[in-house]
Amino acid sequence: MSMAHLYGKDGTDDEVEMERFEISDWDLENEFNPDRVRHRQTKEDAIYGMWAENDSDDERPSFGGKRSKDYTAPVNFISAGLRRTTDEENEKEKDSDESDEEKVKREEFQKEFAPQKLKTGGFFKSHSKGFGGGYRTNQEIGTWEKHTKGIGQKLLQKMGYVPGRGLGKNAQGIIAPIEAKMRKGKGAIGAYGSERTEQSLKDFPIVDSDEDADEEFLKEMSQWRKDPTGGKKKPKYNYKTVEELKAKGTTSLGRKMATPQTELSQVKVIDMTGKEQKVYYSYSQITQKHDIPDDVQSLGKDAKSEGFSLPELEHNLELLIEMTEQEIIQNDRQLQYEKDMVINISHENEKLSEVLEHEGKIIDKLSHILQIVEDCEKRLQPSCENPLTLEECANIFEMLQEKYFEEYKMFDLAELSIAVVFPLLREYFKAWNPLQDNEYGLEVMSKWRKLLERDQLQHGGCDMLSMDPYHRLMWEVWMPSARNIVSQWLPRNCAPMVDFLENWMPVVPLWILDNILEQLVFPKLQREVESWNPLTDTVPIHAWIHPWLPLMQMRLEPLYSPIRNKLSNALQKWHPSDSSAKLILLPWKDVFTPGSWEAFMVKNIVPKLGMCVSEFVINPHQQHMDAFHWVMDWEDMISPSSLIGLLEKNFFGKWLQVLCSWLSNSPNYEEITKWYLGWKSMFSDQVLAHPTVKEKFNEALDIMNRAVTSTVGGYMQPGARENIAYLTHTERRRDFQYEAMQERREAENMAHRGIGVTSTSIPMNFKDLIQAKAEEHNIVFMPLMGKRHEGKQLYTFGRIIIYIDRGVVFVQGEKTWVPTSLQSLIDMAK
Repeated sequence: MSMAHLYGKDGTDDEVEMERFEISDWDLENEFNPDRVRHRQTKEDAIYGMWAENDSDDERPSFGGKRSKDYTAPVNFISAGLRRTTDEENEKEKDSDESDEEKVKREEFQKEFAPQKLKTGGFFKSHSKGFGGGYRTNQEIGTWEKHTKGIGQKLLQKMGYVPGRGLGKNAQGIIAPIEAKMRKGKGAIGAYGSERTEQSLKDFPIVDSDEDADEEFLKEMSQWRKDPTGGKKKPKYNYKTVEELKAKGTTSLGRKMATPQTELSQVKVIDMTGKEQKVYYSYSQITQKHDIPDDVQSLGKDAKSEGFSLPELEHNLELLIEMTEQEIIQNDRQLQYEKDMVINISHENEKLSEVLEHEGKIIDKLSHILQIVEDCEKRLQPSCENPLTLEECANIFEMLQEKYFEEYKMFDLAELSIAVVFPLLREYFKAWNPLQDNEYGLEVMSKWRKLLERDQLQHGGCDMLSMDPYHRLMWEVWMPSARNIVSQWLPRNCAPMVDFLENWMPVVPLWILDNILEQLVFPKLQREVESWNPLTDTVPIHAWIHPWLPLMQMRLEPLYSPIRNKLSNALQKWHPSDSSAKLILLPWKDVFTPGSWEAFMVKNIVPKLGMCVSEFVINPHQQHMDAFHWVMDWEDMISPSSLIGLLEKNFFGKWLQVLCSWLSNSPNYEEITKWYLGWKSMFSDQVLAHPTVKEKFNEALDIMNRAVTSTVGGYMQPGARENIAYLTHTERRRDFQYEAMQERREAENMAHRGIGVTSTSIPMNFKDLIQAKAEEHNIVFMPLMGKRHEGKQLYTFGRIIIYIDRGVVFVQGEKTWVPTSLQSLIDMAK
């Protein structure tokens, strides 16, 4: 707040101040104002009185005549209390005659950078040449510790400090303490150049950027000095080269190049923003319009008019300069564009030349291929003197694959075989009889398979046009001959047909072979089985059915049921004395499934054998063994459980009864011992190892022991008791040794099985477990190619057909699929 209304200070007077004592408007406004700021006497007021400094505008002015502080002025640096040097005093006197403009600049510079006196009056004198708080260079570090115990130096030395070296693990610290540097004058920091000491320059070398900054600062400082030459400044001319103009890309007035005009931008535009209405014929002209000389504002009152002023001429010259600059920039851009176009066209020319060269090579190859094809067509004509042969045709296709492989695949030249090779192969197989010469043409078709067959597998039922050329060749050329010969073939003469198909299996596609077996061979076999009579036909059925097993495998399964029915009918009047039944049934044991075979034997054979055993007479004095041998011959045909049940029911009861009656009539124990051992030798080890048979023979020994020990007062054959005891002991020891040997074998098998398990990987799923079990028992386990049931893959486990569904094994029965355990599956496969 200004106090000029209280003082009689005029703007024209120089530091003349008068205090007015009349009542002013300020007194009237603030007399009754309870919130006005009241003046309090400070310590300076008490000491200096009217000469004390007043820092606040709100305080009441005194007779001191001091002006209030102007807070709108720039911030001034406070002097450190150092005396101004003589050179600075002389320089101040020389600058007193500067012009008003230079004086104002100088005053502003002094307010910002020059040192000021302290307002408290007087100057401070430094009592020492060095800086008061600095470090004296001639004084050693830590010399003051001589007046103390020196605990600091001792602690440092304990920590590894070496006097004369820096602190830190690697002695990276500075050696000398930070030094203070005295400034020359009273200016601000950096006003007199760099403030760095010699020690700091050693520890932290100066970089180029700091030197550049110092030079730039000194250059700016020199601009405040007065021109030593005096007089008016010469006008500066700004020269710009064409290269600079191209690099900048804009004109002197800062306008950028206008974009190229398009048809949409070329429209009539009326500009009414100025004093007069103007018409432009494109939007781009609005951006390029210039200021009119008449629109320039008039000069101010205090501005000096120039002696020679032609604004129209200056405006026109500026227009010419700008147009020239725009033309230069536009020409430079057009030149750069043309250069880029030349480079792009050259690159494109190189690419097109490469493409043209590549296309030329392809055309040459295709022309050569076309010439070969035309030559083949000419040689296929009936009137040609040099007809084309199969060997030459195969060489041509082989040459096309080797020299022109890409074109052969791209244009599918294998399709040429339909027109070229098919007629030749039809003529080649015209008089062929596969049953007489089954290897005729096999080598030729093998060669054509390598030339024509593609990598992917082909299946039957696909479109003939999309079929593989080789498969189409086999279907259209080879298949008619095979179909004709199968229609004339007799099923009971199976050897020639089986040999023919086995020889051609590597060459014939799988789907064509399946078609032959399912559509041609199987119907004829089925009709022949229906007409077969086991009682009248001299040739057994397995002689012309079993040779087809390697080829047809499970395709023959529908024939087994009628074969079993006919065999069952034929065995109704059969007697075990007829051994021909075993010869007929034995080949079918491994063909039928274990379940169906066991059911067939239990239904047709076991009852006949039981009847024969029940009619068998046991006579120790005159024994006829024919009936017994008839039964035991079927041991390998029927299951052990069926045979043991048959013997237990029809044989052992009568045998023990005869033994008891013999012992009750004062027998000869040596004959009984021979009779006992003779009957035991009639059975195989497998039957004797059965618990039921073992129990029956042990029962006979007990009966003989009781007979020997129960005879009291009667005649006893000498040595009979000892012989029977010895026999009992020998038989029991033999049974014990046999059981121990069986246990030893099982332990060895388990150990061997354990080694195999540890050496192989643990099964990851149920299929792997079945595979491991099959390997343990030497059973073939493999998938059937192309065979599925309800989407599940079918497998062969020995002679059994199975499939796996969610960890359960299903075995094929006569009508349905039956679930079974893994152990039962192994037993059936064995």
